[in-house]
Amino acid sequence: MNFWRHYFLAISGLSVVSLVIFYNSQASLPKNWRKGSSKRSFGIDACNLTLEKKATFLREKTLPSSLGRLPCNDYVTQSHYITSPLSGEEAAFPLAFVMVIHKDFDTFERLFRAIYMPQNVYCIHVDEKSSNEFKKSVWQLLSCFPNAFLASKMEPVVYGGISRLLADINCLKDLEASEVPWKYVLNTCGQDFPLKTNKEIIQYLKGFKGKNITPGVLPPAHAVGRTKYVHREYISKKGSFVKNTNILKTSPPHQMTIYFGTAYVALSREFVSFVLHDPRAVDLLQWSKDTYSPDEHYWVTLNRIPGVPGSMPNASWTGNLRAVKWIDMEDKHGGCHGHYVHGICIYGNGDLKWLMNSQSLFANKFELHKYPLTVECLELKLRERTLNQSETAIQPSWYF
Repeated sequence: MNFWRHYFLAISGLSVVSLVIFYNSQASLPKNWRKGSSKRSFGIDACNLTLEKKATFLREKTLPSSLGRLPCNDYVTQSHYITSPLSGEEAAFPLAFVMVIHKDFDTFERLFRAIYMPQNVYCIHVDEKSSNEFKKSVWQLLSCFPNAFLASKMEPVVYGGISRLLADINCLKDLEASEVPWKYVLNTCGQDFPLKTNKEIIQYLKGFKGKNITPGVLPPAHAVGRTKYVHREYISKKGSFVKNTNILKTSPPHQMTIYFGTAYVALSREFVSFVLHDPRAVDLLQWSKDTYSPDEHYWVTLNRIPGVPGSMPNASWTGNLRAVKWIDMEDKHGGCHGHYVHGICIYGNGDLKWLMNSQSLFANKFELHKYPLTVECLELKLRERTLNQSETAIQPSWYF
């Protein structure tokens, strides 16, 4: 499946759900949609109605091979990308994003479009083990955007291994050299989706006044072995994994206290410079290379060091970065309406209300092909709020 088939799959799905939601539930589009009203409502009730009707999607449109590739301008316009900053506040507070992906181009494309703003900058790391077709599709997409690029160094990413952390680090090195004056960097994966608009994310980050957001605590009992014993990555044709060798590790460098927390963080530009150049950070990275899931201790440990740029030594779980439904916390979130993978819920249609009520900036995880309406409805509501918050003229193509 080539890039433009992927493109038409995504666009067809979006176009059809828009038609289904608004024509099936309202018979025809409201007049203010045709006349360019400044405030438009996509209607979650319409989404719910569509869910009840179990709308089907036409996702098999393809371009005739004779047409070749569409020009980037046409792709950007027909895909409804936002092409100008929506407010002075957003223009003055650009963000950087790290996106680590390995499969499912269509889901990635939806995430990229949802978080894309022309004043921001985006580094995308594609798993070195990914198919050439996937890599080509991502490259072709990014070639249409001057502020988005592939990481200069790709890692063969192993779940739970140091390679996952190195993927983020590689992008941070590229972003440090970026001419975009970004204020914070947020890391994401290909199965994330934003729950807040770009303006809402900025306003949330501003509340931390330059502090880094790295939720975490001292390691609970189940996590102690991750850094107590040597772990090794293994990659073969049958798959990849991390194995505990039961060999004791040396003590952490610089007498650091190791913390345990989330792998997804929001970091100031000054802290990123510290991470890449300070001997304590460099030595901790080296020490962490034979630990299990080092991205869950690396950021939070460094951010607990007093005096580090933007550090929060006593932060605990401060920060609403990710909404996740863990299988062992169903008494708190009410259960998963999709299915679990590695103990994490892949959101289904029944999770929409919970997601929309969440205070988190992003949610994880989504699968567009498995639960298309979950992503469609979130995307529609997010675009509604985004455009309704705009302080500048809105281009017609920005509406779905």
